[in-house]
Amino acid sequence: MTDGTHMDLSYDVRIYKIEEYKGKKKATYRARWAVAGKRFGDTFTTKKLAETFLAGLTKAAREGVPFDKRSGLPAPMARKLYTRNWFTHACQYVDAKWPHISPGHRRGISETLTQATLVLFEDERGKPSEAAIRKALHGWAFSKSARNGVPVEKAEPPEDLRPVIRWLASNTVELTAFEDAATTRRVLDALATRQNGKAVAASTITRRRATFHGAIAYAVELKLFNTNPLETVNWKAPKHDDKVDRRVLANPDQARSLLAAVGEIYPSLEAYFGCEYYAGMRPAEVRHLRRSNLLTLPEEGWGEMLLDGSTQQTGQAWSDNGEVRDERPLKHRADNSTRSVPICPELVALLTRHLEQFGTGPDGRLFVTRVGRFGRVPLKAYCNPVHPNTLTRVWAKARKKALTKEQFLSLLARRPYDLRHACLTLWLNAGVPATQVAEWAGHSVKVLLDVYAGCIDGQEEAAKPDSVDRLGS
Repeated sequence: MTDGTHMDLSYDVRIYKIEEYKGKKKATYRARWAVAGKRFGDTFTTKKLAETFLAGLTKAAREGVPFDKRSGLPAPMARKLYTRNWFTHACQYVDAKWPHISPGHRRGISETLTQATLVLFEDERGKPSEAAIRKALHGWAFSKSARNGVPVEKAEPPEDLRPVIRWLASNTVELTAFEDAATTRRVLDALATRQNGKAVAASTITRRRATFHGAIAYAVELKLFNTNPLETVNWKAPKHDDKVDRRVLANPDQARSLLAAVGEIYPSLEAYFGCEYYAGMRPAEVRHLRRSNLLTLPEEGWGEMLLDGSTQQTGQAWSDNGEVRDERPLKHRADNSTRSVPICPELVALLTRHLEQFGTGPDGRLFVTRVGRFGRVPLKAYCNPVHPNTLTRVWAKARKKALTKEQFLSLLARRPYDLRHACLTLWLNAGVPATQVAEWAGHSVKVLLDVYAGCIDGQEEAAKPDSVDRLGS
């Protein structure tokens, strides 16, 4: 039989005589028993200890207490053996996932588990501040790198975090609390809100819920639950619309004005943003770009580049090597995979001018950290890829310079990533087959159409009849 706490129980219990083993220096005594035909044993240093242990098992069996088939112990003892609190389990889940996921995914898991933990306290007495708890969880406990790869129960926290970690280890709920739907709902509601109490985006809720579901599924995998408690809770997340908002899309004239503004503000980054707009590249792919990736840059006509990776800004707490950056394969691609992307004449001109005026970093990287007025002088000591903060700052200045006040305050090209959206939309609007656009963009066709189908101009007019008469014909 199975009780409500995930144990497989039986009343078929047999107790055997104690076996004595005489060693060279001392004897040991082994208590032996069986549950549902499966034999168990435990060794003690004295016969009295073994007899006391077996007496406890005998008493439980006589009183009709069921025994757990997996551990061989009476249900109350087995329950204590299996149970663990949320803090310990969440840390072990992080460690189990860590080797198989990207630094960005690691950071996302930590953020979700931190948000969940804030509503999973069993006792509020002596509770540290929320800021201290977030720092302890997100900055140390839920980062295997920050713990130097050591399991949380054996790791030594930084001195300022030790009291917080000790409190968390003793005051989060046991996993059995999730068998109460109210606890699970409380976590799901917390994952749907920001720190300021406002609702998060639907896509964020979906991602957080998936992470939380994975953490509880890990408990099922460890046989701490028979089934995932989340699957019994009728909690509906807000509907998620993946489609790109038309309002963020810059038209060709606006995009050219924005690129020109970048050229005036920070000339060494004009080609960077040009790669996003004209080639539909992801920011991390542009930061990874090297001279060797540019297969052809003709004086006239189209060129070609071969992308082979991405440079992610991860932070030391999420990387394997302690660096703030991580060189990764192309998104959703295997290691050593590549992707061919055409270089239109406008981008050929931008890249050619960039190479002539600014050259590359020591390793051939096109867009590196620079010093000097307008970022014109590359410094060899600073050969790292351009920092995302620099890109964000330059783009904000370019929008203010190139757009009207009304446009600047709108969603139009609010983020540099919106240049990629504009590029892919233009390709689709120009009639390029979706399969080809998906290949250039590094998407699946399904994702491409799910995200960009609502932005393809002309479809509504093409679908309409030429006249009302046609409707009746």
